[in-house]
Amino acid sequence: MGGLPSKQMVNGVDGQAQARTVGAGDRLWTLNGDRTVHTGVRAVAAVKAREVVDVVTYGQTFTVAPDQLLSTGQGWIPAGDAAGSVLAWTPPRKLSRRRLTILPGYEFGYLVGATCSDGTVGKNYVSLVVNDEGFAAKYAECLSAVTSLPARLEAVTRPSGFLQRQVPGFRVRVVSSYLADVLRQYVGGDAHHMRQGFPRVVLRDLATFEGFLDGYADGDGCRIKRWDARVITSANVPFLAELATVIGARFTPQSGKASHLVVTDRWQRRGTFVAEEHAINLVERQSATVSEVRLRTATGAKPFTLYTYRLDPYPGFLVSGHLVRAPG
Repeated sequence: MGGLPSKQMVNGVDGQAQARTVGAGDRLWTLNGDRTVHTGVRAVAAVKAREVVDVVTYGQTFTVAPDQLLSTGQGWIPAGDAAGSVLAWTPPRKLSRRRLTILPGYEFGYLVGATCSDGTVGKNYVSLVVNDEGFAAKYAECLSAVTSLPARLEAVTRPSGFLQRQVPGFRVRVVSSYLADVLRQYVGGDAHHMRQGFPRVVLRDLATFEGFLDGYADGDGCRIKRWDARVITSANVPFLAELATVIGARFTPQSGKASHLVVTDRWQRRGTFVAEEHAINLVERQSATVSEVRLRTATGAKPFTLYTYRLDPYPGFLVSGHLVRAPG
């Protein structure tokens, strides 16, 4: 029958709750595919048992019945047999944050490109600080169009290493851990300009990719006066090499200094662009490896009381961020 002991915390939509306090009508967090969603408690049952297991992952420990099912990439397995398995997991501290609906298109591509060139992706914020007011204004407009987050320009000063003094600039900054996480997802996990990977999510269609080129070139590029082209400058050679392949351009990296990639306005005629499908919203399903499963037996005359839930529309729910469900 499975179940959770009375004091085990579960991830409720209204906050963490002990298993014994969850009742019909409550909502719990669960995973549907790669996204976190709500599921409703329709009924609760309690049984007595003499054994439970402590499942240890990443320094976290949660307690369930030995036959409680845990979600893995290969299907559902009993908790008692989970040692060494990789479980479906999502960070529980991020469950209550606002989730964004990311809209694709030119503005999305521009947002990603400009962030890759001149933006900063922090733990829970995204910002752009530049000298060009028009660039900052377009970035703010695209950010709001794509995410519905309010974005505005602020006049700031920033140090100039070349001039050795403070110079005026413009900043756009929004606080959103979801946006910060999804932008890191696009570039392979590390948004540092020298380590970020090429965001292949912008290859979903030509409009999105053109937006990306414009955003990236507005930050790290400039027009070439003598012909219809832009030159992009970066010291991130793998990034530029992958971009060059997409547009069918020649690219010769420079050793020990910034490299240059010429993007002609007629690059599409080469026929090298191939649309790809990638997740545009945040993949919230992560993984956690079970390092240990410890069997515990009730001592004395008092057994464990285990609580199980009948849920709708999804049968699973999250315990310390791990996806579990009752057997059967």
